[in-house]
Amino acid sequence: MATLTLYQFATCPFCAKVRAKLEDLNLDYQKVNVAPSRDDEQRKFLFEKSGVATVPVLKVTQDDGSEKYIGESGDIIAYLEKNFS
Repeated sequence: MATLTLYQFATCPFCAKVRAKLEDLNLDYQKVNVAPSRDDEQRKFLFEKSGVATVPVLKVTQDDGSEKYIGESGDIIAYLEKNFS
């Protein structure tokens, strides 16, 4: 089973939509709050991996150790519905 990590702002409405979908699908996931500054190193890393400069970003770690980073709440929700419903 994949390990899911959601990079988010606690008060972000798009992050809340993704959290609601994760909970609706009864999926275990970790939340990581990121700094609001786009100059933050973690934010730069997430942009590099996902191609998206905003949150939420979902990291999917497969059993073989491979990682996929998905940005944009709509894309994350579509991925979750396709792969975990």
